[in-house]
Amino acid sequence: MRKIGVVAGIAATALALAGCNSAPTEEAETGTIRVWLNGADTPQEARDYLKQTFEAENPGWTLTIEEQQWSGLVDKLTTALSSSDSPDIVEVGNTQAPGFTSAGAFLDLTDEIPTDGLLPGFVEIGSYEGRFYAAPYYSGARLVFYNKQMYAEAGVEVPTTLDEYVENAIKLQTADRDGVYWAGQDWYDALPFIWENGGEVAVFEGGRWDAQLSSPKSLAGLRQVAAITTNVVVADKNGNETDEWVPFYEKRAATLSVPSWAYWSILYDEEKNPNGLKEDEFGYFNLPGKNGGVAQVFAGGSNIAISKNSKHPEQAKKALKIMLSEEYQRILAKNGLVPALTSLSSEVAAATPELAELIASAAVNAKLTPASPKWVDVEESRVLQDLFVQIANGGDIEALAKAADEKIEEILNDV
Repeated sequence: MRKIGVVAGIAATALALAGCNSAPTEEAETGTIRVWLNGADTPQEARDYLKQTFEAENPGWTLTIEEQQWSGLVDKLTTALSSSDSPDIVEVGNTQAPGFTSAGAFLDLTDEIPTDGLLPGFVEIGSYEGRFYAAPYYSGARLVFYNKQMYAEAGVEVPTTLDEYVENAIKLQTADRDGVYWAGQDWYDALPFIWENGGEVAVFEGGRWDAQLSSPKSLAGLRQVAAITTNVVVADKNGNETDEWVPFYEKRAATLSVPSWAYWSILYDEEKNPNGLKEDEFGYFNLPGKNGGVAQVFAGGSNIAISKNSKHPEQAKKALKIMLSEEYQRILAKNGLVPALTSLSSEVAAATPELAELIASAAVNAKLTPASPKWVDVEESRVLQDLFVQIANGGDIEALAKAADEKIEEILNDV
């Protein structure tokens, strides 16, 4: 029997604490608002603006930003949001949001935050049963970055099809560098190969979820993934995608597929690595589709929400509104993130018009994971991470896909 699902766990703890929060409480005159932000995606300029603006507008109050890691986040959020010492505002991955909204972990924002002008797909995924709980924060899609010199020396051109992308990875591989850097657990980069070959992770048919990783079309995509990941020598076949741009700017990988905002992390940093990749030494392109054009890539990004158990919900609402303000969102756009405010989408910063166009093309073709509140349980079960680690280590793809389908169906159809 599998471990109790994340959604069920949140729901149970939320109910247990419901009595503590059922009666309205007066907002304190002073206090601290705790904001959880994940990884380094939110630029320091935005963090400073949030803290300084909130504290200036709310004398006597302090805003503290606590950075969390994406790895293990769901477990940590599940525990923290249902505790009496919950953070006030949390960032959650867009695919993780439905699990928390459906479990009642977030404060209802329906009458607080207008949704007009916000990224519609992220509004949808942050809503549950007609109510709005988790606001869009930022979005982005994956681009491919490449080392110009390595491509030239290998006689490799920018690929126009997915097959060419895989072929290039093999041609660019050497004893001490990866043709495409790809950590074993990275399922985000694997999804386009499944989708472009006509496959799906899971579809809802006849009142139940049908997992389809073992379908012939999905298997074709998984075999393309294996052609790359089984050959990597720099990337950890058992590792995750943390700081995946580092080997690229250290010139230990010829190609790297990452969210568009990683451009600013890839840039040459003389203090950290004087021998690293300079800005004019790398280029970028959209992951090509199976038959050309732009591939369907994973739509990355985050939602932000207020914990149902926040001790200071009124002050948390004020901080959240700052994060959704034009001033704050413009800072995100300036740093390459697709802002929550659709009116600012044209302001996404890019070093060149080409990069701006690529970001827009990727975003238009981006796709989300299956729209089930229990998808967060799938992520937390690590069934996809385990699948791709085993594929990278040479496992039987068809057998592994069938086993993964069974686990995914068990989770998504568990009522």
